[in-house]
Amino acid sequence: MELIQDTSRPPLKYVKGIPLIKYFAEALGSLQDFQAQPDDLLISTYPKSGTTWVSEILDMIYQGGDVQKCQRAPIFMRVPFLEFKVPGIPTGLEVLKDIPAPRLIKTHLPLALLPQTLLDQKVKVVYMARNAKDVAVSYYHFYRMAKVHPDPDTWDNFLEKFMAGEVSYGSWYQHVREWWELSHTHPMLYLFYEDMKENPKREIQKILKFVGRSLPDETVDLIVQHTSFKEMKNNSKANYSTIPLHVMDHSISAFMRKGISGDWKTTFTVAQNERFDADYAKKMEGCGLSFRTQL
Repeated sequence: MELIQDTSRPPLKYVKGIPLIKYFAEALGSLQDFQAQPDDLLISTYPKSGTTWVSEILDMIYQGGDVQKCQRAPIFMRVPFLEFKVPGIPTGLEVLKDIPAPRLIKTHLPLALLPQTLLDQKVKVVYMARNAKDVAVSYYHFYRMAKVHPDPDTWDNFLEKFMAGEVSYGSWYQHVREWWELSHTHPMLYLFYEDMKENPKREIQKILKFVGRSLPDETVDLIVQHTSFKEMKNNSKANYSTIPLHVMDHSISAFMRKGISGDWKTTFTVAQNERFDADYAKKMEGCGLSFRTQL
């Protein structure tokens, strides 16, 4: 019972002004010793933006489209989560030590907390961004089921916190903007969740080109099929169902919930939507990014 008490709902901890899951904040110190390798590939997203989806796609690409090889371990063991730390589970850095090159690495860290070695080594980055409204709704349900977060309280209160950047990893607005700016000077492929939903084959071909690999057309079709939401929701090596119950409770909300664009409409009230839009316009002013909130 002690471990369960230990992991349940600790308050966020601020690092350089950015709120983080308490255990992740504690892991940042050991990241100072992390050494990137030039052939590493970093998958970066704000939470709930298609991270696991892109990770599964890239692992399939790296395994030449071999579905069996992609069943070798859960996704968090195949694509280590850099800043991950939860009592009783191997840290992201511990998992990373056993991964042969070329390595795939996942992070949600904003640039202020990202280990400098990744930038110095010019490590290629695949960044995926998703529209803020769908992220906010998905994040609310994730907070409910992943007990390493504080209690999300009501949806209305959570939305206020999201808009203020007072959720784990801080401001969505800053995250998508600063990585977008970095994409002009760093080797990066900046993708959109909505584009991937609309035409996964086209986006996977962009990824292949970016990582300098080619696969037969039928293999690309297989990757599209294997990484569809329906397939991944039922794939125990991708859906986080093997994570202990005291960390993630899938009976509250599944890790893979709906995976669609525009689901925010079932949650936002008219008043919330108007307030969100006005705030969004201010925060995203002068930014070259445009998002689709539905398909």
